[in-house]
Amino acid sequence: MSNKKTVIDVRTPAEYLGGSVVGSVNIPLQELHLRVDEIKAMQQPIVLCCASGMRSQQATTFLKSANIDCENGGSWYDVNGNLN
Repeated sequence: MSNKKTVIDVRTPAEYLGGSVVGSVNIPLQELHLRVDEIKAMQQPIVLCCASGMRSQQATTFLKSANIDCENGGSWYDVNGNLN
């Protein structure tokens, strides 16, 4: 994965504090619809992650429907490993 991508972690703030991808942004899944304009302004493509990949898949589907260039990275552990 290129470092030119933005990583958004869609877990809860409590989960995010327990460990995350360095440099990632925490936007919980339930807040995505409120922050579409903010996300559109971020460096794209965007890689979404969560604990297992299920929430990030939901987020990917939603953001693609808003014409945002994004992909599901799966778990944050996987994304972290792919960036290093």
